[in-house]
Amino acid sequence: MHWRDYVHADPEVLAGKPVVRGTRLSVDFLLGLLGAGWTHEQILTNYPTLTPEALQAVFVFAAESLQDESLYSLHLRTA
Repeated sequence: MHWRDYVHADPEVLAGKPVVRGTRLSVDFLLGLLGAGWTHEQILTNYPTLTPEALQAVFVFAAESLQDESLYSLHLRTA
């Protein structure tokens, strides 16, 4: 799974937030839905342009982003 095939950032789309390619669904929005208790099936049903592979890529992107220790530790110090 290469998240770069599904997730990208464009300054012209949602102020440069990472989004699922071909949509205006941001990574943080989709993760927020999951955090609010939505299931994968509910997300895929409500956003039919989103594929299961793209949703998985969101998780891979988030996991790799958290592996950047400098970003993670900065967030913990300011929280």
